[in-house]
Amino acid sequence: MEIGRYHWMYESSRPHQYRHVPALRDSVSPLSTPGCFECCIKCLGGVPYASLVATILCFSGVALFCGCGHVALAGTISILEQHFSTNASDHALLSEVIQLMQYVIYGIASFFFLYGIILLAEGFYTTSAVKELHGEFKTTACGRCISGMFVFLTYVLGLAWLGVFGFSAVPVFMFYNIWSTCEVIKSPQTNSTATGSQICVDIRQYGIIPWNALPGRACGSTLESICNTNEFYMSYHLFIVACAGAGATVIALIHFLMILSSNWAYLKDASKMQAYQDIKAKEEQELQDIQSRSKEQLNSYT
Repeated sequence: MEIGRYHWMYESSRPHQYRHVPALRDSVSPLSTPGCFECCIKCLGGVPYASLVATILCFSGVALFCGCGHVALAGTISILEQHFSTNASDHALLSEVIQLMQYVIYGIASFFFLYGIILLAEGFYTTSAVKELHGEFKTTACGRCISGMFVFLTYVLGLAWLGVFGFSAVPVFMFYNIWSTCEVIKSPQTNSTATGSQICVDIRQYGIIPWNALPGRACGSTLESICNTNEFYMSYHLFIVACAGAGATVIALIHFLMILSSNWAYLKDASKMQAYQDIKAKEEQELQDIQSRSKEQLNSYT
């Protein structure tokens, strides 16, 4: 017999009978059951938006740095070979370094794609919203150690990218000097005094090619023609975008560092609360055992 489905009917003219009553679940209002909208709101509440924003910013910065930097380095080699170092042996070392940097760019892009996904997953599993969605969860010493390792690794990577950001500003400075020199040549004051041919840019002073490289420098109209080429224009602006991408990556790693630090502190507090709850539960169990034993002894005496 189900509770609530049948009840006794008492009548004077005939014996007791059963009367069917609708089940309680049939009378439940549909408003009491969670709908699709409530479930979506609950799921969206479990998304670590801070980690998501940091991941998107990190992916964008690394993509800009790697993509634009790779193309800009190839354009730089082309400009050097055509206008500043006609002998291949003079810039052979620079070509090898740039080729090595291009391979390093491939590795950086792959590594940070995986690292960003790992940090995003770590944000999902350590946010307090996960605890609200899936109930109480126990933190382990291994989990806290992994979170601390991510904090240290992100700090080291942030310092490394800070150096990359400073290094990526060097080619921007070099191309800006060449572009500003070309603007001086194009200015009306320079044309009126006819001293444009005396204005030169010597690439050898930056140390990227040896001093015996020929021609090594460009002056006057030759320099102006270099600035008007599509390779110079593209390389200059791509280096600027790559530098901006490195800066965005630094900001993303700082953002990740703040998130990971707060998550680690949360796990540390959760472990303390877990230990307190375990001790409290153990004491309550011991108290219940003592009470049950005392009741049994009292019953035996009576």
